[in-house]
Amino acid sequence: MLKEYAQYVAQVRAYAEKMPLQEAVETAVDNCIRSGILSAFLTKNRAEAIAVSIFEYDEEKHLKSERKEWHEKGIDNLARLLKSLMDAGKPEEVERILSDSDYRMKLINEYFRGENSPL
Repeated sequence: MLKEYAQYVAQVRAYAEKMPLQEAVETAVDNCIRSGILSAFLTKNRAEAIAVSIFEYDEEKHLKSERKEWHEKGIDNLARLLKSLMDAGKPEEVERILSDSDYRMKLINEYFRGENSPL
């Protein structure tokens, strides 16, 4: 059953690259029923399966977007931290940040406390 679910999800993803999500999910459901992939479940629970699939796919896309945004913000924060240390004439601190991840996290948390820093 898990293998069939993976096949269904793969079809949804493939169709979603070519058509709107609603249509992609419906097409995947129809194709899976015809192919015998989760056919009993999808036939019995078609509407619910479509609704859940759309929600899960949108949520996955949203989380991916959030991770990218947090990553970019983290890089910006790190660059700001390094620049402020260089401006303060502390190249040894920059070197330590680059080589010591625990120290890097400690400084980032101190410098960006209250800014919801992803780092």
